[in-house]
Amino acid sequence: MKIQHIFFDLDNTIWDHRKNAYLTIKDLFHKEEITLKYNIDFEEFHSVYHEINERLWEKIRDGIIGKEYLRKHRFYDTFKHFNIDDEELAMYFEEHFLDKILNHNELVEGAEYILEYLKAKNYTLHIISNGFKEVTERKCILSGIDKYFQTITSADSVGVRKPNPLIFDYSLGLSDAKKENSILIGDDWIADVVGAQSYGMDVIFFDVLNENREEEGLKIIKHLLQIKEYL
Repeated sequence: MKIQHIFFDLDNTIWDHRKNAYLTIKDLFHKEEITLKYNIDFEEFHSVYHEINERLWEKIRDGIIGKEYLRKHRFYDTFKHFNIDDEELAMYFEEHFLDKILNHNELVEGAEYILEYLKAKNYTLHIISNGFKEVTERKCILSGIDKYFQTITSADSVGVRKPNPLIFDYSLGLSDAKKENSILIGDDWIADVVGAQSYGMDVIFFDVLNENREEEGLKIIKHLLQIKEYL
């Protein structure tokens, strides 16, 4: 069956979460004069934060922790790494981070071009995100990409996250798509590739971090414009 519906992951596939988070934390870091007060280098701080945050998101994806745990710990654990045990400071960063990240709406290189290209070819486009509902929708609206998507599914709406098949079921149900005429494009090996494959849906792995995984017959891209080779 011919592909008709394209489901995109959002963060780091279309919306450049890594870049936007980096810029937001940098703003907060300078505003609060962290280097001056605690003698911490920003790049080092960001690198520790990034590692902690990625680990916590993997635990959320695997159902080990909930979003409240993540929100309480990602900055707290980062500051703790630098021997600063200050819950108030950590929560200040957390609250302002969620609020201010939406001031930065950088898209992944080539995103807007490829969305235009796919729309012009009459594909129906959708989002399936493991992110929080309230943030996912605002990211799409504020970056101006909401107009490309017929449906936007956030994990919160379903109560499960990719790779759980229920989120794929829910999203396809919203869109009247069938797995046989659908494809998912995403950057997370477990959530997107393993998730789609287990569900029985075609997938393109956006290898944005150069993981260089090899699997027979797997469609892999390193840049969004390479989607044109497949669709």
